[in-house]
Amino acid sequence: MNSMDDNGLVAGPASGRTGHTRRLRRLAGTGSMATLAAIVATTLAAASAQAVGVDFEVPDGGEAIPLSGFAVVTGFFSVVGMVIAAALLRWSARPAERFVWTAVSLTAISLVPPLLSGADTATTTALIGLHLVPATVMIPTLARSLRTRTD
Repeated sequence: MNSMDDNGLVAGPASGRTGHTRRLRRLAGTGSMATLAAIVATTLAAASAQAVGVDFEVPDGGEAIPLSGFAVVTGFFSVVGMVIAAALLRWSARPAERFVWTAVSLTAISLVPPLLSGADTATTTALIGLHLVPATVMIPTLARSLRTRTD
């Protein structure tokens, strides 16, 4: 609802701030749903790998990675991705493009530790795949949310 004062100026809500807040809320909602989907997909993939004999035992610790560990780490880094997306939404002229480059680069870096872990081939291959599962859920979903304009 707008009103005119004696000077002929129109007073109304600051649409730039309202639009930014709306986009940030939409990003948070979309990101939260994608995070849940990534957690479920990664945990199911890890359970499937265990069912076919992958032990997820890393030589350094000697203990197998539990399924709950996959869920927690996936959730944590998915939230980190959401924070990066929110920061780029706020401070970048091209947030979707910058997010994709950043997320793909971080995903590529995340593939190095499984290769250096000294685990057997099945565990290493499964761990690499399990890094890619949440990336295939989170990156396109958040990038699409950053591209959508409803302001």
